[in-house]
Parts: sequence; structure tokens; C-alpha cells
Amino acid sequence: MRVLVTGHDGYVGCLLVPLLRRAGHDVAGLDSGLYAGCALGREPEPVPAVARDIRDVQPGDLGGIDAVAHLAGISNDPLGDLNPDITYDVNHAGTVQLARAAKAAGVARFVFSSSCSNYGAAGEELLDESAAFNPVTAYGHSKVLAEQDLAELADNRFSPVFLRSGTAYGLSPRLRGDLVVNNLTGYAVATGEVLLKSDGSPWRPLVHVEDMARAFVAALEAPRDAVHGEAFNVGATEENYRVRQVGELVERLIPGSRIVFGEGAGPDVRTYRVSCEKLAERLPAAKPQHTVPGGIVELRQAYLEHGLSREALEGPRFQRIRRVRELQDEGRLDERLRWQDLVGAGA
Repeated sequence: MRVLVTGHDGYVGCLLVPLLRRAGHDVAGLDSGLYAGCALGREPEPVPAVARDIRDVQPGDLGGIDAVAHLAGISNDPLGDLNPDITYDVNHAGTVQLARAAKAAGVARFVFSSSCSNYGAAGEELLDESAAFNPVTAYGHSKVLAEQDLAELADNRFSPVFLRSGTAYGLSPRLRGDLVVNNLTGYAVATGEVLLKSDGSPWRPLVHVEDMARAFVAALEAPRDAVHGEAFNVGATEENYRVRQVGELVERLIPGSRIVFGEGAGPDVRTYRVSCEKLAERLPAAKPQHTVPGGIVELRQAYLEHGLSREALEGPRFQRIRRVRELQDEGRLDERLRWQDLVGAGA
């Protein structure tokens, strides 16, 4: 199968590409290159790719593609809140543009990277895929709208699948330092402080980045009747944690570290717990292989090996919103997140 991975050079994409190749698939990439060069250690495995914004994709860009793994987009709540209009433009309108182009080009399966952020302010209840949406950010709402419009495109020739991943963590060449496990572990290694920026009470379903990538492989390879038009919470039911619990694990696993609360740390309305039993039943090949404690140990070792400092953790190499602002301050990226120089666009 020939698979196009959008966002192939991102946090999840650079792990998905080698997994697909090892499974025998022919892989092509499509990425705007916003995070090129933002690596911890080795650069991701190269792949034949097109430097393209998903908002500009046309059917001709998808010739010969059998399936799309759609990862590209505004990647988190803070970046989404930087310019909510652009978040909708990329994550909603851009996704629909891509899907329509894929359908017109004869692509049979479209696996969409959605999010458990769709559930938003959901409290203590364990939620399955039938739960009501209650997004509280532009990022979450943009994913809800994209799911709804993709569902309208489904027919006997075009099969969308919705992977609602929990909050990712874990080691990747395109490391993100703005994810809770990665961030708390990074502060513990670099400063000795496990810095909580909320009161620690919110629930988060957590999933290792490699397990996210494995779920995409499973969804791409599954029989059509197992996944057509279906949504799956991606992760493991037992891997729901309060943020405070994550901090306590980091404190226990990083010798000499201690929990501290950041200035103004208070409640966070984004709180949700999810059931991943449907994923386990329908896509057993996607069963997660990692746990949060193991991920913390993995990250600790990598951070120590690379001499991670607080300045690096907080800087544009590992913080998505700071990378975007850096590119904008340099005049290379405009307010609509479009490149203003050819070097950046092709990086």
C-alpha cells in the first residue's frame, strides 16, 4: 500500500514513517517544514516528500496514493490559542480540503489524527467514543468540526477513520517539550524541580508517541468494515492520570527531584478520562506497549545523554509556540503561518 503521511516530519510522523516501512508499505511525506532542525539527537529518517501546506493540497498531489495518515496541523491548545482563526483554517478547513482532494484522487482510506481534547471539560466520568463533545479550546473545537465534516464525505469509495489520541508523551527525534510528561520530566532533570503549572487535579489520558504511531498502522491495515467511519480513543484505559499523579511519578523516578507549583498554578477546566476498550477490541494490533513510568525513565536517560538544560527545554527547539513566534519574529513566517521565504518552505 502506498501511504501519504502528512506531518511526516513531526513528533508522531517521524516515528510512523519507519513503522510503515517495516510493515512493507511505500511511504511518501507531506509537510510544511515548520519544525525542521528541531531535533533531540539524530534527525528523523528521510522520506520522499513534498513541502506543502495542507491548505494548498490538490488532487494532483495525491496521484497513486492508496491511503492518507493525516497528522499535520496546529498541534496543541497554546499554539491554537495564539490565533484561533488560523487554528480553524488549518485544522478544520485544511483537513477538509485535504480529504476532498484525497477523495477526488481515488484515495480509499483517510485516517485522521483527532484528539481526546474533543471531550474538553468532562469531569470524572470514564468516556467512550459515544460521549458528547465539550471542547473548551480552539484546538479541540477545530478537531470536532473536522470529524463532523469528514464523516459527511464517507461513502463506499472513501473511508475516514478518527483516531482520538490521548495526550502524547515519550521520546521522538522531533521531541516536544510542551507535553505534560515530557515537560515535567524535563524540568526534573534540568532543574531538580517537577514544575506543576496547574493545581494538578485535571485528568489526562496519556499515550506514548510510538503507540500513537502503531495505532495509525493498525487503522490503515484493518479490514474496512472494522474501521469505516469509526472513532477510537487511542491509549489504554488504565493510563488515565491526574497531572499531580504524573508529577509524583516523576518525583519518584528522578532522584533528587521535588514537586513545586508554578506561580498562579490553579485549576484547569480541561479534564477528561477515557475508555480505550473499543480500540483494544477492534484493533488488537494497536494495543499500547508503553506505560507512563517507563516513558519517564526513557526520557530521563535521553535528557541526561543530551545534556538537556532548562533554556533548551523552554526554547523554540522543543516548544511549538515559541518556534512559531521565533519564525514570525524573523519575518520568515506570516500571521497565517505561511512561509515568506523559499528556504523555510523547503527546509
